[in-house]
Amino acid sequence: MQIFIRTDASIQIGSGHVMRCLTLAKQLKKNNVIVKFVCRNIEGNMIDYIAQQGFGVFTLTEVNTNSHWDWTREHWLEDAKETISVIQFEQNNVDMLIVDHYSMDLQWEQQLRPFVKNIMVIDDLADRKHDCDLLLDQNYYLNMEHRYKNLVPKDCIQFLGPNNALLRVEFLDINPAEISKDGSIKNILIFFGGSDSTGETLKALYALEKFMKKNITFNVVIGSANPFKEQIKFYCDQYDNINLHCNIDYMARLMTYADLAIGAGGTASWERIYLRLPAIVVILAKNQLELTAALAYTGAIQSIGETQNVSQLDIQEHVQLLINNPRIIRKMIGRCSSIINSSIMRENKLITQIMEFMK
Repeated sequence: MQIFIRTDASIQIGSGHVMRCLTLAKQLKKNNVIVKFVCRNIEGNMIDYIAQQGFGVFTLTEVNTNSHWDWTREHWLEDAKETISVIQFEQNNVDMLIVDHYSMDLQWEQQLRPFVKNIMVIDDLADRKHDCDLLLDQNYYLNMEHRYKNLVPKDCIQFLGPNNALLRVEFLDINPAEISKDGSIKNILIFFGGSDSTGETLKALYALEKFMKKNITFNVVIGSANPFKEQIKFYCDQYDNINLHCNIDYMARLMTYADLAIGAGGTASWERIYLRLPAIVVILAKNQLELTAALAYTGAIQSIGETQNVSQLDIQEHVQLLINNPRIIRKMIGRCSSIINSSIMRENKLITQIMEFMK
């Protein structure tokens, strides 16, 4: 079997789409599926990284723009034709095309339909129509079961909710039920994604300066694309209790050590919730608004708003509140366990169902 994945990473959209597609690709590869990526050459792309993970990558024409989303929406037909050329060049049957891209919709997918056997869409916006056979939305929403009504074909199989979240093996190898925490905060994890173009990591570090001399360990995780990495390193080097990590493959381990996380909404939400890690969340993009609000409503996280409205003092006050109230932390841990069923997650039924569909 052969699957192509059309997705992108950039400074604007971050690394989340590529990272979750890589998670899916690795699980499919274990089932003897040949997986190849199709990505556009834009600033902040992860083409080399995907190749380093052992997957073939076809590179689409370079585009120089501040808004890759807008360019792709406007030039969707050009993008579709380039993708078709890649598939035709292969001269092999494509059992499935997986699309994880906010700028692509029904019209793009209809162009690809004659050249692939099946189409799967990964989405979490529910703001446009799709021509797909399978749809995955791993996020938690209050109206989850009805989000894609009239947006996908009636016979489309929908995988909805966090029990279908794409978690890396390093997470699924851990049984969250075996993690014991008492609500005290002795270890804080700071992670705002691979690019962090708005400097949230630095903002959090400056906000937490008053806690640096307390008996708390800080693990700070950044990606190599972080434009502030030298400043972050300089800051972290001043304290013995701050550990800086870059481009790691042991995030799950750091999360099991942590009593509290400070980070963004999006893909990392499911990693934290699966491991029952309470979090203070800053919203970095519009597509994180609805999800973050829904999770905050459950009590599993504390949302402190959109980045432009979040000050260092806001972060500091929320951390102080949670340090002073272990009971709140324990309640957040309980809410996390009610959102994701770790037993179902560890069975990895999503991959089984995808494989069954392609037979």
